[in-house]
Amino acid sequence: MIKPLPLHKGDTIGLVAPARKISKRELKTAVEIIESRGYKIALGTHLFDSDGQFAGSDAMRIEDLREMILNSDIKAVMAVRGGYGSVRIVDSLPFVSLLTRPKWIIGYSDLTVFHNHINNMGVQTLHGSMPINFSTNTKEALDSLFDVLEGKLPHYTFESNILNRWGKVRGTLVGGNLSVLYSLLGSASFPQKQNPILFLEDLDEYLYHIDRMMVALKRSGFLKNLSGLIVGAMTDMHDNTVPFGKTAEQIIREAVEEYHFPVAFNFPAGHISDNRALIMGANVELECGTHSKLTFST
Repeated sequence: MIKPLPLHKGDTIGLVAPARKISKRELKTAVEIIESRGYKIALGTHLFDSDGQFAGSDAMRIEDLREMILNSDIKAVMAVRGGYGSVRIVDSLPFVSLLTRPKWIIGYSDLTVFHNHINNMGVQTLHGSMPINFSTNTKEALDSLFDVLEGKLPHYTFESNILNRWGKVRGTLVGGNLSVLYSLLGSASFPQKQNPILFLEDLDEYLYHIDRMMVALKRSGFLKNLSGLIVGAMTDMHDNTVPFGKTAEQIIREAVEEYHFPVAFNFPAGHISDNRALIMGANVELECGTHSKLTFST
């Protein structure tokens, strides 16, 4: 798996909006934070355009991403926010150029489609906070993001959970947002690594939707071939008038009950302020015990 080179102070980070639109006001704090870290910023030509809920038309968003990916002066490409829209343009982007000129593609949530699509090509990506969230992120979340960009391998210790299944395993990290991952089933962007360690998180979903998606992943045969499972924040879940009867975490645990790989809940990533950075496509070691540990090696 190809790992992009570390950034150095003075390098340029490109900001793009592959999905939902954003305003200059919403970016102000993030721009200040990125520049305070010693980096220059290049804004996509259509960054502040609007087409319904999108940041410009598909063609506009493709143009911005294409320019940032192919421009050798841009050392990393950061999505400013998620929402919905990345899947509409993924097949029109020159990601193949990352094989010879790798650079970090950064984001989470809707960016799950990019992570898995690019990882399938053999290039690592960075699952981490986006500028829309910088003003509310913890120091630890932002530090983890820039630490990875600067070449440091993360090591996380996090709280155990009664639903955890203990064990220790190594594998390639894949996944991201459950809803987006579910939408990729059967496509070239669905994870293709053998026996990976899967990371999941989600936001604003009904509990029965969580069950539907986990059942679909199970029926596809994907879950039985995992080496391990890491579950981040399942934020702002909803229920119906007649309760589903289980939490999102219980639903996920039930879906993998018959398997034997380690399962770790409570990982600090997802739609929360403490959204720690993850190198997708990296080799990791997951250990579940009295405390859970996630260590990155390459």
